[in-house]
Amino acid sequence: MKEKELRRSMAVFTIGTVMKLTNLTARQIRYYEEQQIVQPQRTETNRRMYSLSDVDRLLEIKDYLSEGLNIPAIRRIYDEEKQKTAKFPEEKEHHLTDEDVRRILYKEILDASGFNSLDKNTWKR
Repeated sequence: MKEKELRRSMAVFTIGTVMKLTNLTARQIRYYEEQQIVQPQRTETNRRMYSLSDVDRLLEIKDYLSEGLNIPAIRRIYDEEKQKTAKFPEEKEHHLTDEDVRRILYKEILDASGFNSLDKNTWKR
């Protein structure tokens, strides 16, 4: 994965910051999450954290709504995209999940520090 894409997928924004960036209310953002259109990551304390990709998706949702689409239609668009990617994965670049990134960083830290005997579950949520 390119560093730019990796950075875009890092969940670093709180809901307050996302509200300012998108001009959406917290309730709207949570509703889109309930509708499974946006899936923010959660911290260990269950706080929502959003990536730049999530912000882009929220802005895209706003555009769809202003064009007259309703939430089920928007969800269908994203479901179709997901199905297309599942059918033809070779057309889409492999994107690392946050779990993949954590696993890679964990391995690099262990290799660099020499503490290979640490419990791997320490880094999992």
